[in-house]
Amino acid sequence: MGVQLISTLKKREGDLLESIGNFVTRSVSSLGWSIREAAGKVIELPRNIKQTCLLAMDMVFVTASMWAAVALKLGNTGFYFGPVEIMCGLFTLMASAFIFLRLGLYRAVIRFMGQQAIWAVITAVSYSTLMLAGSIFFTQAAVPRSMPFYYWALALLFIGGTRLSVRAYYQAKLRSMSEKVIIYGAGESGRQLLTALHHGDQYRAVVFVDDDKRLQRSVINGLQVERAEDIKRLITEHGITQILLAIPSVSSDRRREIINSLVGLPVYVRTVPKINELVAGLASVNQIQDIELDDLLGRDPVPPHPELIDRCITGKVVMVTGAGGSIGSELCRQILMAGPRELLLLDNSEYVLYHIERELRDLAEKLDLNVEMIALLGSVQDQRRLESVYRAFSVQTVYHAAAYKHVPMVEYNVAEGVANNVFGTWHAAEAARKAKVETFVLVSTDKAVRPTNIMGASKRFAEMILQGLAQTETSTRFCMVRFGNVLGSSGSVVPLFRDQIRYGGPVTVTHPEVSRYFMSIAEAAQLVLQASAMGTGGDVFVLDMGEPIRIVDLARRMIRLSGQELDHDAHVGEHIKIQFTGLRPGEKLHEELLLGTKVAGTGHPMIMRAEEECLPYSSIHRHLEELISCCDLMDCDSITAVLNAAVSGFGNHEVRYDHVWKKQGKVGRNLVAPEPSPSSNVQVLFPDNP
Repeated sequence: MGVQLISTLKKREGDLLESIGNFVTRSVSSLGWSIREAAGKVIELPRNIKQTCLLAMDMVFVTASMWAAVALKLGNTGFYFGPVEIMCGLFTLMASAFIFLRLGLYRAVIRFMGQQAIWAVITAVSYSTLMLAGSIFFTQAAVPRSMPFYYWALALLFIGGTRLSVRAYYQAKLRSMSEKVIIYGAGESGRQLLTALHHGDQYRAVVFVDDDKRLQRSVINGLQVERAEDIKRLITEHGITQILLAIPSVSSDRRREIINSLVGLPVYVRTVPKINELVAGLASVNQIQDIELDDLLGRDPVPPHPELIDRCITGKVVMVTGAGGSIGSELCRQILMAGPRELLLLDNSEYVLYHIERELRDLAEKLDLNVEMIALLGSVQDQRRLESVYRAFSVQTVYHAAAYKHVPMVEYNVAEGVANNVFGTWHAAEAARKAKVETFVLVSTDKAVRPTNIMGASKRFAEMILQGLAQTETSTRFCMVRFGNVLGSSGSVVPLFRDQIRYGGPVTVTHPEVSRYFMSIAEAAQLVLQASAMGTGGDVFVLDMGEPIRIVDLARRMIRLSGQELDHDAHVGEHIKIQFTGLRPGEKLHEELLLGTKVAGTGHPMIMRAEEECLPYSSIHRHLEELISCCDLMDCDSITAVLNAAVSGFGNHEVRYDHVWKKQGKVGRNLVAPEPSPSSNVQVLFPDNP
């Protein structure tokens, strides 16, 4: 009976203690929540009110510090403040308020307070202490002579301590809301990046990762440096959402190895600019960006030969048509760096011309480049306008980048696409020949090789125009540069994939086996500039671009580098689906760069000169006259027939998608709609027979 009673009492005692513990825990938690809520409300107050409150609080701290300085010295013996001591205190209080305001203690935002603001607090408290010591000395106040020293320490503790506490609270609040990241690279760039992240609220670095064994297991700026092999464990332990690459100076091969090792991890991989951009002042280390497009290529970019780039540009008058487009604008940037005497920008879009001119002027001012730039509105189909411009400015080199390049868009607008791509090139080249321009370079495409669409056929015909003109008596060197898809250009798959990934997918790919040759915009522009120096007349230059890349592989790589997973991945997290939509109008599964097998080397190890047959200029001129008549009549069948006759490999193409042609009821006769691909999610519609 006694044992049972003791057991019952112990159980009740335990329950009571547990209840008390729970009550205390809830009370402390509630108090903490109330304090945090109150602090949050204070932070949200208008700035002038917060400054007034802070000044009043500082004056309370000054008063309390003077009283405590005497109390600490005299202890329990008791002390009395007479009129003289009160006068000293009031003088110190007013002088401190003036000093604090004068030194700008209330201009600094406490939550972002840095080293300079801390020194301002120390200086202000020191001046306040001097005021107190001086008033005590001149009035012979009855206070301990060591009081100013006690006052300085206490005032600094109260005034500086509250500010540091507010800053620590706010930074802790920001850290709890920010994304946890790993900085890959503990060198100078990594340390600068860490400092930049400390001043923001978006990211919180929790650890460094570096390949240098000498740095591993050390602590840099409060962060541990770990091995690259431990990244997977670190992601799980710390809940990492992003890896920031701060390795701007590593080689391209090593950079690609690191990126490949991170593919498949459930984190978003981003980077700081490369070392050449940092050194040139074009970027700063805190400009975190997506993985560069060069790193998506899976191959090294083709290195430029500066002497080739400079040959047709430095000290010359250079003109770029289509200057506001993707290729045209990059050509302008690189031409500007090569130091032309004048740079003429021609485009028919006022909007893009305004933007590229402003960008180039800012770049020239930043890099202290003395280049005269002229922005010209105009169409490449206006031969008189072009010839007058060439003659007025004594243009020496022309880079012709004005063209419609989007395959389905030209299929939907056949006559206008042919007019711009064919007649625009013809008029620009003829005007250059008449004005005795030294060099004329056409920006072409791999879609011109055995084309299956109007865009490719029009670009091949444009090439043939230049090849034909090169056969005539002319002092102008005509050449063309043929390359594959450009990563990041308008209408390319990379910006599309990034948008689709950002919105959670699906990522749309036309066909599982579709492949393309790729290069970066900078690489494409460098090739064009170098080709202009190597051309002798009628040359077709192509780049040794390695193996083509499957679009679906590029999509998978981009998805995984964004921290997302594919449907079939085993990782737990957000998954993005790849959706196959079927080939678009005029699209091929695989592109080619050469019409035949005859190629010759050039002065550049990665650039080849294609030896291709072409028609005499008299035949080309006859086809041009036929095309003019067909385009004037909007006769898409006849346009296609002329291109079929002139362009090798472009046979049996039927106009099916031109909007005007369809509206007129001239599409659909004797056409049988192909059965949709099993993987296709897009239905291709044909109009009923009229």
